[in-house]
Amino acid sequence: MNKQAVRRIGMQFDDNTLVPQLFGEHDRNLAQIEEELDVEISARGNEVVISGEKLKLKMAQTVFDVLWDRLTSGLSVGKEDVSAALQVALSPMDATMRTAAKAALKEPHIKAKNRTITARTPRQAEYLDAIRNNALVFGLGPAGTGKTFLAVAQAVTMMMAGDIDRLILCRPAVEAGEHLGFLPGTMQEKIDPYLRPVYDALHDMMPPDQIARRFADGTIEIAPLAFMRGRTLSDAVIVLDEAQNTTVAQMKMILTRIGEGSRMIITGDLSQTDLPNGAKSGLQDAVEVLRGVKDTAFIAFDETDVVRSRIVKNIVEAYDRRDGKK
Repeated sequence: MNKQAVRRIGMQFDDNTLVPQLFGEHDRNLAQIEEELDVEISARGNEVVISGEKLKLKMAQTVFDVLWDRLTSGLSVGKEDVSAALQVALSPMDATMRTAAKAALKEPHIKAKNRTITARTPRQAEYLDAIRNNALVFGLGPAGTGKTFLAVAQAVTMMMAGDIDRLILCRPAVEAGEHLGFLPGTMQEKIDPYLRPVYDALHDMMPPDQIARRFADGTIEIAPLAFMRGRTLSDAVIVLDEAQNTTVAQMKMILTRIGEGSRMIITGDLSQTDLPNGAKSGLQDAVEVLRGVKDTAFIAFDETDVVRSRIVKNIVEAYDRRDGKK
């Protein structure tokens, strides 16, 4: 910190019962803000004094405003919420965009098993809004940005509300740079390893007994992409995960499965394709072909939207630097 440019501001919070949640256990939220913004924060009672450069002080104020809005709206504040608030503060936005981003981070969007799920970045909020208002949505970007999780979460919410009858989750069965050879067991046992990330997202949203019942009655289906051929999927949400590993023909096939009253969410990372060398990704082809098609939305995430963990964000940024993207 440049000592010559150091300034100080104070902030006071008017509900003493919420202040411990704002500061975090052993003041860990304050420590996280200090580390990210290169400021110093001292807390006493329901007041904080922040020391740092003028621009960093404004950012810190924004972070505290976002977190306090969450708490006074009845939502919790954890490490990921602090990261999301920091993202709002650090992102280049005009006043209107910043106000919208703050509102998105405190608005409860989705009820999961034991928690309320909210957008953690402005782009995640845009993604959820796109899913609600378009028949076809593409969520594009790196690991850890919530593409699959939010798609499944929104789809489950719609199913529970009676807006759709079925949830269909599919994924191309492509090995990630490995050749596994012959796999013993039933067809389901053979394909389960490829679909495990989709199962994980689903289990984050619903109790196991409820998932089992819905598998049994067919209202939730998880299958490899190849099993979708020849079907017309009506009154359903179809989530296609890891779509960068589809061929052009596979992508056209799944896109033409959309029936009456259905919508489709396609997620993938174009930098992570596992297709054989020279094969064009069906996801890349669809992005090129479908731009401008009515009722279709494209949401492009980047490393600033990574909410999985700090190390994942650092890894994505490191590879982008190596590949000349930054």
